Amino acid sequence: MIAQIDPFHAIAIGVEAHRLEAEGRSILHMEFGQPSTGAPAAAIAEAHRVLDSDPMGYWESPALKERIALLYRERYGVAVTAEQILLTCGASPGLVLALSCLFAPGARVATARPGYVAYRNTLKALYLEPVEVDCGPAERYQISAAALEAMEPAPDGVIIASPANPTGTIIPADEMARIAEVCARRGIRMVSDEIYHGLSYGEAAHSMLEFAPDAVVVNSFSKYFSMAGWRLGWVVFPRTLVEAARARMGNLFLTPPSLAQHAGLKAFDCLDELEGHVANYRRNRELLLAALPALGLKEIAPPDGAFYIYADVGHLTDDSLGFCQKLLEETGVATAPGIDFDPVDGRRHIRISFAVSTDRVEEAIRRLVPWFEAQRRVV
Repeated sequence: MIAQIDPFHAIAIGVEAHRLEAEGRSILHMEFGQPSTGAPAAAIAEAHRVLDSDPMGYWESPALKERIALLYRERYGVAVTAEQILLTCGASPGLVLALSCLFAPGARVATARPGYVAYRNTLKALYLEPVEVDCGPAERYQISAAALEAMEPAPDGVIIASPANPTGTIIPADEMARIAEVCARRGIRMVSDEIYHGLSYGEAAHSMLEFAPDAVVVNSFSKYFSMAGWRLGWVVFPRTLVEAARARMGNLFLTPPSLAQHAGLKAFDCLDELEGHVANYRRNRELLLAALPALGLKEIAPPDGAFYIYADVGHLTDDSLGFCQKLLEETGVATAPGIDFDPVDGRRHIRISFAVSTDRVEEAIRRLVPWFEAQRRVV
């Protein structure tokens, strides 16, 4: 049988948003989780230099892997070697690589619900069984050690995301430690999606490697480094899995673009510029949180990190896709429907990305306030 993969509805919203934009409509793109800023200026300059001097080809940059390993030592106090790092064409193939190394078809892998749509669909595409754990406000929308302890039988694996998509919630260090302990005791293999690290507005996110050296960690240059279109990411494997991971990487993906690797290495020298983006996201977050009461949106996930507002609109609709389509058509503000992230309760939620310029967030609020005031309550 061919695996049945659900559509990513935010993509359809994006297609319609671009169609309206081509017709001359003013559209505010808050549907996708990607920075509106480009790569750091020095990274772009380095790419121009390399284009004129290097024919490029299949290649893994030793210097980039060493620099990523240094990141783990400096940020988390974790000893990671360059040999444990595999460079990928972004986090998406990194997730495929990680799951295919850890699990055989039929394995059961737990994820939080709500959670990133590609977790569920990538698991299904690899003939693994997604086991979605309902995580609501009481759990801060995050999978917990208690939930993993209570699962019978224990799942073969779990995907942890902190900060999470779509909620932005961060798992505290003590809970990360408890999750690691439960997983070690029950034989649950861990994949930690850390793609939003560097984007936090209070306590910084912790790497699962601080608590579980055998965890597999997926990360990317797409979010903090503002390089989504460059398709560059990495996976950290325990030493016991490096050989198997390299075999799969070589056959399935070869290497990420050489040009992106050169630019990615240079991006590590641009932290002042990148921290400026984080300051912009922080301001955008404050503006939206201040505006939410006027929109009637009182139940939201705590956006500790990433750049999302995940809001309950159940008083206005039980069809989040139709709601987002209507919102786009009538205001020009593109958002993501909650059904992408939660096939059960997501019909009552929407996700708003604030990874745009502050003037666009201010304009979005001006459009949204009167529109939400005009909507009829359904409950």
